[in-house]
Amino acid sequence: MNTVSASPPAPHPIELEQLDVGACTGWRLRPDGLLTGSTAATAIAHGQALSLAGGDIAFTLVEVLTRTADGPVAAQAPLHRLRWWAEQQGPALRERIEIQLSRLAAKRQPWAGLSLDRALVMGILNVTPDSLFAGTGTESDQAIARGRALMEAGADIVDIGAESTRPGADPVTPEEEMRRLEPVIRALASAGATISVDTRRAVVMKAALSWGAHAINDVAGLEGEACMETVARTGAPVILMHMRGEPGTMQNDPQYDLPSLDIADYLAHRVALCEEAGIPLHRIVVDPGIGFGKTVAHNLEILARLSLYQGLGCGVALGLSRKSTIGRVAGGAPVEERMPGSIAGALQGLRQGVQILRVHDVAETRQAVAVWQAIAAGA
Repeated sequence: MNTVSASPPAPHPIELEQLDVGACTGWRLRPDGLLTGSTAATAIAHGQALSLAGGDIAFTLVEVLTRTADGPVAAQAPLHRLRWWAEQQGPALRERIEIQLSRLAAKRQPWAGLSLDRALVMGILNVTPDSLFAGTGTESDQAIARGRALMEAGADIVDIGAESTRPGADPVTPEEEMRRLEPVIRALASAGATISVDTRRAVVMKAALSWGAHAINDVAGLEGEACMETVARTGAPVILMHMRGEPGTMQNDPQYDLPSLDIADYLAHRVALCEEAGIPLHRIVVDPGIGFGKTVAHNLEILARLSLYQGLGCGVALGLSRKSTIGRVAGGAPVEERMPGSIAGALQGLRQGVQILRVHDVAETRQAVAVWQAIAAGA
């Protein structure tokens, strides 16, 4: 039985020629009409498609998302028709459209020393007593053993967090966070793991990097005091996530006009601030933050439009694994029974070009990725 109580929000559909350019704001392009394998290569060769993020997926259609006084609207068109229409609107809009198409198609540079030409699997390691799923507690030996198991299962990155950010979670002190993290980071770094540290505090970021962490994963999008400056100064790669509010209160009636578009605007602003602070685009990955200040309906709309975030010109991460949205959609499945839904979400991310999948079930996800990629290559 499906327990979702509300349909995902949707923009008002409209024909491209009906758009009143002077009355619209916030133009963004979402790649659609996605192709793989030889079909994608042929469409690109004939000028009918562009490569998505420089990879093996191609897009032939674009959904134009913009805002009017009556709310968000969407118009879908083939690439050639979009370019013809933009030409008629004058040089300013034409240039904006071409810049976004260029960002959508640009090959992503390596991040944290890892190629983004294939999907990376990030294994979740919670050094906490109160995480959503598969927490190890705060004993370092147990956490280190779990981290080694993630590596053996094929995790490209081990994401270590010592403060739960599940809905309703209470914060821990920076001192406690660092106490939990230090022995685990040191041990797994010595074992050869590529480590990201899941923290929203500058002092923890700086310490974790000194212990051997390679990247920062910040659920607060570097909004915390001195966080952006710390990342810029250390040269660390970073994941910028969207979260509405604080973990303890973020699920208290969150509101959006159109979640995917609102979050794209937020992340674009954060990326621009990072670049101004000296953090280059190739060191940035964005994450729309499934479940962080969002209802089930919001999450579903975001998942349906994941390819929108490729327009920011950097890598995209997805963290859906075992989250409550899966349980709600799957008739109340408890967290222990949400792996199939997690895999389904990961494959949806793959189809839309997501470069990093943050998951609890590393071996199972890697198998699903391998099969999906083999099928896509044969198309």
